[in-house]
Amino acid sequence: MERGSSGLQRLVREVAKFGAVGGAGILVNLGVFNLVRHVTDLQVVRASVIATVVAIAFNYVGFRYFAYRDRDKNGRTKELTLFLLFSAVGLVIENGVLYIATYGFGWDSPLQSNVFKFVGIGVATLFRFWSYRTWVFRALPGHEAVAHAESLLAQESKKPRPTQRVP
Repeated sequence: MERGSSGLQRLVREVAKFGAVGGAGILVNLGVFNLVRHVTDLQVVRASVIATVVAIAFNYVGFRYFAYRDRDKNGRTKELTLFLLFSAVGLVIENGVLYIATYGFGWDSPLQSNVFKFVGIGVATLFRFWSYRTWVFRALPGHEAVAHAESLLAQESKKPRPTQRVP
């Protein structure tokens, strides 16, 4: 039981850190999106792609140095390559939702664009969370074993000790 609850606690902490970085990334994404739409004549999806790319760069720094700072740091080139690959898939998912809303249904008012940009971010975030934790920011080998050993030690220290009689 201890092992399961400590695993759940780690997952909750990971989701919270991922959410903190992701929440800041959403603000960056939506802020850049609206800024680009306001100061340029770019089409909605092109403005969105620019905003997504800026948010991807912001998020990498946040994930590497905050959310997943305790993860394996070997092979940064591979890590960055996988991050960019999975981020590109997320970019397609996120902007695909906006594209369908804008060009498929004609929902292209500023409010509608922001709503569907946000919905696309949400759908893409589910994919990104799974892919980043599974493939990009992998747990250090033995991390689970150390956590399990620590929980066993904690259980052992809670057990009552028999008193010894001195002859």
